[in-house]
Amino acid sequence: MPDSPPPPAGALYLVSTPIGNLEDITLRALRVLAEVTLVAAEDTRRTAKLFSHYGIHTTTTSFHAHNEVRKGPQILRRLARGDSVALVADAGTPLLSDPGARLVREALAAGVKVHAVPGPSAALTGLVMSGLGGGAFTVVGFPPPRSNDRKRWLESLAAEPRPLVVFEAPHRLRAALADMATVLGDRDIAVCREMTKAHEDLVTGPITDVMKRLSAARGEYTLVVGPPAAPAGDRGGAVDGERLWHEFCHLTESLGCDRRLAVRILADRHALGGRSVYSLLEARKKIGSIDQ
Repeated sequence: MPDSPPPPAGALYLVSTPIGNLEDITLRALRVLAEVTLVAAEDTRRTAKLFSHYGIHTTTTSFHAHNEVRKGPQILRRLARGDSVALVADAGTPLLSDPGARLVREALAAGVKVHAVPGPSAALTGLVMSGLGGGAFTVVGFPPPRSNDRKRWLESLAAEPRPLVVFEAPHRLRAALADMATVLGDRDIAVCREMTKAHEDLVTGPITDVMKRLSAARGEYTLVVGPPAAPAGDRGGAVDGERLWHEFCHLTESLGCDRRLAVRILADRHALGGRSVYSLLEARKKIGSIDQ
């Protein structure tokens, strides 16, 4: 360890930990974790493996989404009396789709010094692996678990011009990809699995093609979804009405979207205004009022 002074008392440290490979941790992170009074960990079992590997013996306490409201005040009291505390997530950088934001706000409001100890991040690792980065991007975290809620969530992101970084559990992966293809269109995507680990895997291409090439879903997934095609403006009649009609029927009859949601999806997919979609569908003369 470097010959450095211990962390000042009464400080809160947000420490990034490995997302897989235990070698991906900074010297500063190791020093802070060894020298603070307490480590608040989202998953104490995973933190125990890291500590065992590096010979760290600092006391840990659980701090996760289900006990954040109860544990937060306890940690703040320890900080107030001069203890130094490190906050670590299950893996990667704390507060990115992980608990802790409330604790940080309350610590700052109480005049506690807050320091970030940068390091691994699943979002950044997936982005640079994907080939879809290079500029601004948006981390949107985990989608809702239910399909209808997920479709509405995706629809709210359909017009986002930057790549989307999404986390997903293995048992929901294929359903999430199918909903993405439905709502966002067949965009380019990178599916990153078990990043930095021995069985790291990366599959890229259009969503429907990636779904065919995926191996059995297991491990942890970070998805990077490419941005929509550059808007071409409201092209009106330039879009094939027959194709639009078939897509509308697929959305409403096969996938269960309500009609208004289907119209919004088609408008985003084809860079059309909503009124143009209505007009093209009505012109097909095989549906009644879309509003029914």
